[in-house]
Amino acid sequence: MRLLLIGPPGSGKGTQATRLGDHLGVEHISSGELLRKHANEETGIGRTVKPLLDRGDLVPDAIVMDILRKPVEAASRRGGYILDGFPRTVAQAEAAYLVAREIGAWVQVALYLQVPRERLIERAMARGKAAGRTDDTLEVINHRLRVFDDLTLPLLDYYDNREILVTVDGDHSVDEVTATAIARLDAVRAQLS
Repeated sequence: MRLLLIGPPGSGKGTQATRLGDHLGVEHISSGELLRKHANEETGIGRTVKPLLDRGDLVPDAIVMDILRKPVEAASRRGGYILDGFPRTVAQAEAAYLVAREIGAWVQVALYLQVPRERLIERAMARGKAAGRTDDTLEVINHRLRVFDDLTLPLLDYYDNREILVTVDGDHSVDEVTATAIARLDAVRAQLS
């Protein structure tokens, strides 16, 4: 299964992606983790993207698609992937589809983790403190949530019309969200078989 996880900052995408990947037997690929790795290692890409990440802005499409192409292609050949963090806009989704279609790795299912805004802020602030992430300040979190609302939410209609969209209430315990997501994805996987 080739799955895209959509959710605002603090929705639990990373946690759920790892759990769902284990259940489905597919690799979790996080654009955010790859970008932060480049920033921490101060690679050429990292020096370019670090200021954007620190402000909570989106990284240019070409950079993200460049760092994702090989991992997505390889994971797709091994049976699928869970992609977390890209695409974040409809334009990115359309461009990514054209590239992924060439290599047989396009998204089949999009899973949206829906969480109320106040819980998102609470979770993101706690994550920032626990992980020592300098990009998880209240100002940056609010900016990211506005960017998500403006640019990423339209992906729900895009994937609902193009592929399969599954929505899960993410305002429950981690285990409950995982169980709900697994039940829904197993039903979809049966449809795809």
